[in-house]
Amino acid sequence: KHILNAQVSIRSPCCKKWFDCAQCHAETESHRLLQRSEMVFACKKCKKCFRKDTADWDESDEYCPHCDNHFVIDAKEPKPMLQVEGEDVRVDPRMLKDERVKGEDEPKSIWDIKEAADRLV
Repeated sequence: KHILNAQVSIRSPCCKKWFDCAQCHAETESHRLLQRSEMVFACKKCKKCFRKDTADWDESDEYCPHCDNHFVIDAKEPKPMLQVEGEDVRVDPRMLKDERVKGEDEPKSIWDIKEAADRLV
C-alpha cells in the first residue's frame, strides 16, 4: 500500500505480526512500533524467513540469504494522479461517447417519418 515494490515483509517485535513497512503497522495497530536491532524478515520471492542484525549492517546484508534477492532497493511509493481508467480508445471507443446531450425520444432515421406516413397510399 505504501511501498509498491516491497521485497520483504518485516515482523514487528511488539505484536509479532507481519507488515510491509512501519506506516502499515501504524495504521493497523494502536501501539507504537517497538524497535530492536535484530529484525525478522520474510522474503516475498522465496517465501523464507531470516534474521538480520541491524547494529552491524553490511552490504551483503542487503540480500536474502536463501535466494539472493536484493531487498534493499529504492522504494516506489504511489503518487496521486488523474487518469482515465479503461481500455484503449482505439480498441473500445465507447468511452468517447458523450451521454449528456440526448436527442429527441423519437427513433432516428434518415427518412422523415412524419412525411412518410402521408405518402404511403
